[in-house]
Amino acid sequence: MNIVSNISVAELKSAIAAALQQVRDGQAAITAARGNIEAAQGGLNAVTAGSGHEAVATAQAALAQATTELEQSLAATFAAAEQAEAYAATL
Repeated sequence: MNIVSNISVAELKSAIAAALQQVRDGQAAITAARGNIEAAQGGLNAVTAGSGHEAVATAQAALAQATTELEQSLAATFAAAEQAEAYAATL
């Protein structure tokens, strides 16, 4: 199905700018979440230092994985924003 939209270039650029703002807001949330997870890791490491309990190791591994996945998400948002900005520049 081919849908043709009748919006102006200015409206399209405005919509892209609004979407990019949402991406920047998401990036800020990801960055904040990463900071919270890093703080949680530090706290967990401090209170469980020397523990050999499997649950502690599992929790630490899960937090490390969460940090990695947030980094990947942040990188993906930067790539998406770059492409959207490049498209808007061609309009």
